[in-house]
Amino acid sequence: MPLQLPHTVVMLPLLISYVTQAQQPNSIPGSSAYTVSAGFPTSVFPSYYEQPGATSEPQPALFDPVLNITFPLNLTNPDTIPTVDNDPIYYPPTQANLNSAEAAALVKQAIANISGIITGDTITGNCSKCQAALAVGKVVAQQAPSSVPSMLVTLCETYAFASHTSCVDTFSATSDGGYLTQVLAFADVSGLDGQYICSELSSSFCKLPTASPLDLTNIFPKPKPANARAPPASGKRVKVLHLSDFHLDPRYAVASEANCTASLCCRTNVHATGKSVGQVESPAPLYGAYDCDTPYYLGLAALQSIGPLTGTHGSEDPVAWTLYTGDLVSHDTANQLSRAYVDYAEVSIYDMFKEYLGSPVFAVLGNHDTNPVAFDAPHSLPGNLSTQFSWSYDHISSLWQLEGWVDATTANEAKLHYGAYSTKNQYGLRIITLNTDFWYKSNYLAYINTSNPDVSGMLGFLIQELQSAEDSGERVWILGHVLSGWDGTNPLPNPTNLFYQIVDRYSPHVIANVFFGHTHEDEVMIYYANNGTNQSSDNALTTGWIGPSVTPLTNLNSGFRMYEVDTGSFEIYEAYTWYSAVSSFPDLNPSKTGPTFEFEYSTRDAYIDWPESSPLDAKFWHAVTEAMQTNITMIEQFNTYQGKSSVMTPNCSSTACQSAKICYMRSGSEPLSRQCPAGYGSVQSAFDPPTS
Repeated sequence: MPLQLPHTVVMLPLLISYVTQAQQPNSIPGSSAYTVSAGFPTSVFPSYYEQPGATSEPQPALFDPVLNITFPLNLTNPDTIPTVDNDPIYYPPTQANLNSAEAAALVKQAIANISGIITGDTITGNCSKCQAALAVGKVVAQQAPSSVPSMLVTLCETYAFASHTSCVDTFSATSDGGYLTQVLAFADVSGLDGQYICSELSSSFCKLPTASPLDLTNIFPKPKPANARAPPASGKRVKVLHLSDFHLDPRYAVASEANCTASLCCRTNVHATGKSVGQVESPAPLYGAYDCDTPYYLGLAALQSIGPLTGTHGSEDPVAWTLYTGDLVSHDTANQLSRAYVDYAEVSIYDMFKEYLGSPVFAVLGNHDTNPVAFDAPHSLPGNLSTQFSWSYDHISSLWQLEGWVDATTANEAKLHYGAYSTKNQYGLRIITLNTDFWYKSNYLAYINTSNPDVSGMLGFLIQELQSAEDSGERVWILGHVLSGWDGTNPLPNPTNLFYQIVDRYSPHVIANVFFGHTHEDEVMIYYANNGTNQSSDNALTTGWIGPSVTPLTNLNSGFRMYEVDTGSFEIYEAYTWYSAVSSFPDLNPSKTGPTFEFEYSTRDAYIDWPESSPLDAKFWHAVTEAMQTNITMIEQFNTYQGKSSVMTPNCSSTACQSAKICYMRSGSEPLSRQCPAGYGSVQSAFDPPTS
């Protein structure tokens, strides 16, 4: 039985933290730095299976008020990480009634046919070969769907597409295999859909298709009003918090390998190069490491720091509202994930938010906030496939309602719209959230009917809500997870091309700002009129803010941001960012002190002189990019902030990097992004521009 702790019992030495005494600049809202005290705030959870310690993470006994269960210890125990996901497997309906022998014969013939396509010379060109192989797979998916995952594993291993472990983890029925079977069954694999699928499998198979021609006829209910302008500022400002990509790792194991050969380190089941499991070369610190997701100690340290640094005080003097732009769950491999593990992360993090933030939280679904990762299916699929992810939408929207962040009507709307909703906050701002898995390249279910930029209907929902806001004179913030542009490595062309036109149509008079997460980095995008064909100050309409992550993964510091927002125009007049240096964590003595979160920069002060009466809007950011064209030092500073001042961030001191960053900042859609130089988008590893 878990040890019960009364919620009111507080270990004062563990909870009393101190603010550094350094003289703080007048331009920041709170203290210049905040050092978390040693120990763990045990009152944040009512009971524990395993208590936190100076050398171990806690294991809270979490109760899920939606599912009415207490999650078992073995779900998150770092010593019992599962290797099989036992969630339901969804297959497309079969078009044939084959017995097992007939299905086996079909698969055998399919593998032989695909092998002939790959090794033969009847079909030339990697793209044509890939699409032809998909066409063979489509027959199996339609006639013997449950046989497809094992066939995919066999082909993956035969042609060394990945390691044996990766082939099994990716293509088996209990991982992504069942969902990939759906894609094969319903996609036009010989046409545009197949080109997208093959491009995502490997850029050496097919090139990513360009955006299809976009017909905007009858897309918008009304034409854009003449001389559309943003409303005037009220002069009254409130503080708004932006958190993103928490990626809680309840399986984090202190002193395990922090520099491993696997994708997620600080686990008991990984090791360093040349070592075996149990041999540790770089021990994982209590508060986290650069190749690891967020342990409980780091996540709570960040939350404890928010009040002192932002000048707010929880429920007594909270931030006005909080944006959470997605991703709650750690970066586990598919075989280690489950619905229960996703539900656990949602309950845990939202409970921590409720404890420390004291204000409404408007959250979106990230690509990791489902299972399998990044998969979301449109309602247009047949039968129970249309609702195969309803468990996710139902659970998370019910939690939002129970926490008091949305009402019952909004929660029901989110259940219908893939976790997306539209609501007005207490200041009259309309907040519209999107499930951006429908434009994420890693969502293979988005490769069914790719010529339609809005298969899910989500962007139609956005247009409807924006038109209602325009008719009512409301201002809108749009929230998503996967960004619509930047360097173009994440989003699909057609949906983000349409999204860009939507932003153009309803800016600047309706849409005040757009917010994303996903990259874990501190970035920004500018949306221009006329599809960005004339990137000038006069045409700069709206800003896309990409929030820094709490997780350090990969090679980043942990951080968060706060905006000062006018309550009349809902424009941003100041943006402050804070971080904690992960490189300092190995040297901490956790029995004496926790980490320090400190002020990194003020957006208004960081780049150019800008009138105090003018907001940090798209025109501001366009002016920043203009200054960057002649001042590479400014680019280098932006690059440093992009990694939250991490010691691991590569230098951006070349003119090639300079040109690329400016281009990314001006690219709010994938079609615009692909016009930029490649290879400089992320600071999580050395820049990798094409050699030719």
